[in-house]
Amino acid sequence: MPDPFRQMANLWWFWLITGVFWILAALVVLQFDQASITTVGVLIGILFLVAGVQNFFLGSLAGGAMQWVLWIFAVLFVIAGVVSLIQPEDTFAGVADILGFLFLLVGIFWIVQAFAEREANELWWFGLIGGIAMVILAFWTGGQFFIEKQYVLLVFAGIWALFHGVDDLIKAFQIRKLRDLTDLRT
Repeated sequence: MPDPFRQMANLWWFWLITGVFWILAALVVLQFDQASITTVGVLIGILFLVAGVQNFFLGSLAGGAMQWVLWIFAVLFVIAGVVSLIQPEDTFAGVADILGFLFLLVGIFWIVQAFAEREANELWWFGLIGGIAMVILAFWTGGQFFIEKQYVLLVFAGIWALFHGVDDLIKAFQIRKLRDLTDLRT
């Protein structure tokens, strides 16, 4: 029977690739202005789909309750991605309107994920800090007017992607380090 840890450790490069993708997405998002609402709506849809696929993949490697948590978030991300791609202009306006709620969901997910990874990842606190920052941003964004929320959406979608990318890069090298340590022991 194959060892799930060994399977995950051999795929450390997956987090490296997704981390680079998220950082590139952050750079692209932060280059847009108000005239690119459709493009940003499509990009948000793609970001949701990629996050969904990534969570499906991670859920297939995880076990127990964490597997179901990852799969539930994966389904939610995929649904959001499909809806975003169908109507990108409405997506941009809708996401700007509910931005605080979305930040709250992402923040809670990152906090839960950080504590779940605490035993295996010595840099788990980075995800915790990112989650706490997203929860704070959720409450701050909730009180803004719609026009301000559009600009905040552009900036914080880029920041969200940047946090996700850096977190994935950290995970990639932590997983590789654990793999190399276990190889030395055997």
